Amino acid sequence: MNRREFLKHTGVGAASVSLLGLSVPAVAETKADRLVILHTNDMHSRIEPFPANAAQYAGMGGMAHRASLIKQIRAQEPHVLLLDSGDIWQGTPYFNFFMGELEYKLMSEMQYDASTLGNHDFDNGLEGLQKQLPNATFPFLIANYDFSNTILAGRFQPYKVFEKAGHRIGVFGLGIEMAGLVADKNFGATKYLDPIATANQTVAKLRGSEKCDLVICLSHLGYKYASAKIDDFKLAAGAPGIDLILGGHTHTFLDKPDVVAGPNGHQTLINQVGWSGINLGRLDYTFERGTRRPTVAMAGVVPVRAA
Repeated sequence: MNRREFLKHTGVGAASVSLLGLSVPAVAETKADRLVILHTNDMHSRIEPFPANAAQYAGMGGMAHRASLIKQIRAQEPHVLLLDSGDIWQGTPYFNFFMGELEYKLMSEMQYDASTLGNHDFDNGLEGLQKQLPNATFPFLIANYDFSNTILAGRFQPYKVFEKAGHRIGVFGLGIEMAGLVADKNFGATKYLDPIATANQTVAKLRGSEKCDLVICLSHLGYKYASAKIDDFKLAAGAPGIDLILGGHTHTFLDKPDVVAGPNGHQTLINQVGWSGINLGRLDYTFERGTRRPTVAMAGVVPVRAA
């Protein structure tokens, strides 16, 4: 899918992109300085598309279709980051039979750059997760789970910095509180750390010593709750140094990112693209010359279906 087809499909104009009423002017760009972020969440072991006779999402999704779409985009764009926000496992017999091996191997073939951990990624316990990690060639980023007293000590990293389009992109992960959501035996002595405090510490490091131009959070906290439970909106308000939150857990379908205004004019975008690999999210960033400030040139959702 080329940019013209993408713009036509998503209804995003070439002169600017409207994000919940916020008009972001387009910046003169070339492929050499454009960063394309592709993302998924809550795949739930949906290896094949939904059946053609399904009541909802007939023929949509499927890892082969997604791989083909990603390959097309990479052929057109030199700087792509492919990210996932957790809950890769659980939901079809493929998980029950292969125990997560197939999902990790297929994502590795698609050359995912990073993922975070969702609550269902603990459905086989710490031992099951440990067993399948060698099948993933991409890192799992999780800053607010402390595995020090478990068999997974030292197996994860809080963040990773990617060099793309001449810029440093910091990506970190945050997971949901598992107590009461995941069986105690499945996460064992894993400690849950406050996500907002952890985010602020991580952002300070990414903005400071790591000198990142763009900071992305892979969040499995959930989109928005009426209760005091931490969600992506509370995260954006409490850790305003994040540029982009790619969410999961609540299976929320967004046509375009939400925008949370922070202090000093900083804005955090929040995006989530449903579940089961039905959609592939895409955001194109450019960077202002001199300030190196990131600007969204295009944002939307690409449905995953047979060509």
